[in-house]
Amino acid sequence: MLLSEREIRVPKPNANVGLLQHLATAVQDQLGEDSYPVRIAVARTSDDEYVLELGTLSGSAECSFFPTCSIFDSVKRQYEHTDQFNAVLAIPTGIGAELGGHSGDAGPVARLLAQACDTLITHPNVVNASDINELPENGLYVEGSVISRFLMGTVGLSRVRSNRVLMVMDEHEYAFFHEAAINSVSAARAALGLDCPLVVKMEDKLLMRSLYSRSGRAVGSIEFLERLCEVLTVYRDEYDAVALSSVIQLPDHFHRDYFRDDRYDMVNPWGGVEAMLTHAVSMLFNVPSAHSPMMSSKEVLDLDVGIVDPRKSAETVSTTYLHCILKGLHRSPRLIPNAPLHGSPGLLTVADCSCLIIPDGCIGLPTLAALEQGIPVIAVHNKNCLGHSLSELPFGRGQLVTVDNYLEAVGVMTALRSGVALDSVKRPMPSTRVIAQGIEGIEDRAGRASNRTSTSALNVKPDFS
Repeated sequence: MLLSEREIRVPKPNANVGLLQHLATAVQDQLGEDSYPVRIAVARTSDDEYVLELGTLSGSAECSFFPTCSIFDSVKRQYEHTDQFNAVLAIPTGIGAELGGHSGDAGPVARLLAQACDTLITHPNVVNASDINELPENGLYVEGSVISRFLMGTVGLSRVRSNRVLMVMDEHEYAFFHEAAINSVSAARAALGLDCPLVVKMEDKLLMRSLYSRSGRAVGSIEFLERLCEVLTVYRDEYDAVALSSVIQLPDHFHRDYFRDDRYDMVNPWGGVEAMLTHAVSMLFNVPSAHSPMMSSKEVLDLDVGIVDPRKSAETVSTTYLHCILKGLHRSPRLIPNAPLHGSPGLLTVADCSCLIIPDGCIGLPTLAALEQGIPVIAVHNKNCLGHSLSELPFGRGQLVTVDNYLEAVGVMTALRSGVALDSVKRPMPSTRVIAQGIEGIEDRAGRASNRTSTSALNVKPDFS
């Protein structure tokens, strides 16, 4: 089984077709029968087309490990539950976000935004900082593809007291590294109270390579995924969540280049291929998962990089990078596929989602799902390698709010929560809109409206089997 990245071009849809439906159909048409999308980003746009970068899974038919869902499966919410205010914070992995693109440097953002909501749903890239994970008390730690499925309405999130976390790691050629990983697990058991029923050392390993896409996103390829799938199948009754640690192949000079001051804008090369792996695991097994890279050699361990950018410093003081994912997975919510959207106390679904906060320019499944579900989106100016503006998408009136920073995002969240129209707290305040409308104008407007047709993207379920 192979996870790899590919680029496809999709013409822009006409006005009568939902964007999500249009992209789903185009992806299905261009992928082969044994190729499943696991991750999607709109890398570039022009006047007449979208350029998509897709992480794809192929070869599953030969190994009998089939995805249990399509990333385009969706269920439309009929209304929003308003008894609580629950927010989703996403900073996609591998885009080099100025804030949140390195080693857990969006952790303070998560803690800030958590104060403005009842529950903050976020993902490992936001809070993982090697041996540090300061997920707020009201935060839910879920894998990135789970955020997409949650917003698409196909997965519910059920809080847990704790999870049994299976640790799967490479058996390193230098025993020091896998022994250090085992010690990290033992430390989490002793100091955190982690329940880890088993550590599996893989002699037959994955082959993970870090690459960059044409847009500059960190991506990669993963060969022999079936080896991991076999392990997860054999021990399926013994775990609720999966922690992964494996070596990622990349040029040796990347380790030094990434930390050098003159390479300040280098996109973190590890995160993209990690996201591809965890997306696939969560899709195939419906469990929380997270990955930490295993040090490739003693030479890399002994690199003297000096004092580095604070956003990257957590990676210079850790050997295994493992504690952050063990702490996150300890209480990661259980995934409930096909959960009813309404009338399920104690279960969070898309009907409980009050807003999405995401860097401006990031057009992937979370943004597209929010667009179709009518979820307010707060787009934050957070420099990254994707150059769009979310204002290019057909959001409804007031559904998209663009802000300069996350401090402003808190203000917008508070306004949404309190039901205060943003225009009412800005000056100058816009004039009240008044239209003089006669009967003929009403009939004309009604006639034009009845001639329009629209198709909801959220009821389309392409067949990827």
